[in-house]
Amino acid sequence: MLHHIVMWKIKATPDGSSREANIAKAKALLDACAQLVPGIVRFEVATAAGDLECTYDLVLNSSFTGRDALAAYQNHPSHTALKPFMRLVVEQRQCMDYEV
Repeated sequence: MLHHIVMWKIKATPDGSSREANIAKAKALLDACAQLVPGIVRFEVATAAGDLECTYDLVLNSSFTGRDALAAYQNHPSHTALKPFMRLVVEQRQCMDYEV
């Protein structure tokens, strides 16, 4: 099993979208990816509770049957389609993959 965890700090965008609106849109886009490919075991997208300075705004906590399933997810057209929006609104990103 391969665990894939990603955290994002989101910013407001030049088009006038608020940070909160961008968090909500990013969450909706990610939630839509939950069933994209076989091999997704867990796919949980959550926003931070509260406004702690050290907390990221959004997290994807996911598990895949293996590296091939993760690669299929990452290369799926629906997943790649959300990347331009994420590049626009993400201030910081952290990612960790590990096998158990």
